[in-house]
Amino acid sequence: QAEPVEDLELVTLHDDIPDRQVRIGTSISPELRSDLVAFLRLNSEVFAWSYNDMSGISPNIISHRLSVNLAVRPVRQKCRAYDPERYEAMRAEVDRLSSIGFIREVDYPTWLANVVMVRKPRKGWRMCVDYTNLNRACPKDSFPLPRIDQLVDATAGHALLSFMDAYSGYNQIFMHPEDQAHTSFITDRGLYCYKVIPFGLKNAGATYQRLVNHLFAPLIGNTME
Repeated sequence: QAEPVEDLELVTLHDDIPDRQVRIGTSISPELRSDLVAFLRLNSEVFAWSYNDMSGISPNIISHRLSVNLAVRPVRQKCRAYDPERYEAMRAEVDRLSSIGFIREVDYPTWLANVVMVRKPRKGWRMCVDYTNLNRACPKDSFPLPRIDQLVDATAGHALLSFMDAYSGYNQIFMHPEDQAHTSFITDRGLYCYKVIPFGLKNAGATYQRLVNHLFAPLIGNTME
C-alpha cells in the first residue's frame, strides 16, 4: 500500500460536519496552505463521503455497453455452495448493494454467473462475480489507456501535484438498460443484476477512460494528465 513521503495534516471542510476531512501535505508554505484550504472548502461539494453522495454519470453522457456476440451460446453457471461465513457476508453485501441502488432483482436471465467471496487482507470479505464466460463473449474495446511513463514525464518538474481518486469510479457509470440483465448473478436469495458497472467486467476500464477523456478534454495535456 502506498504511503505518503511527508507528514500530512487533516483539514475540516465543513465546520458543522467535523468528520468530513481531507489530508494535505505539511511542507507547503503558509500562504499556499491558506489558498489550498480555501479552494477545497469552496469546492467541497465535489467530494463524495458516502454512496448517497454519488449522483452517478448521466446516461446521456455515457453508459456501458457489452456488445455481446450473439453467436456465442449464453452460459448459466450452476449455483455454488458456500460455508456459513461466506453466505452471511454475501447476504450483507447484496442487501447493501440493493439499498444504494447498484443492483436489482432480475427474472429469466440468459447469462448467469456465480459470486466469488474473496477474503480481504485485513478483515472481512469482498464479493466478486465470476464473469469469465460473459467476458469471453464480448469483443475487446481498444480505446487507448494512459501510459504510466508518459504520465510521469508530463508531470515532472511541477511544484505542486494533486491526485484525484474517484469514489467507486466504475459504479458511477450506469450499465446500458439492454445489458443490465447480462450481468446477472446467483445467490441463495435469488437472482440479481447490476444497474452500474461492476468490477470484473470486460472493457470497464476503457469505458471509464473514455468518460475521463470526454469530461476533462480541455484540461488534459494542459493542467491535467
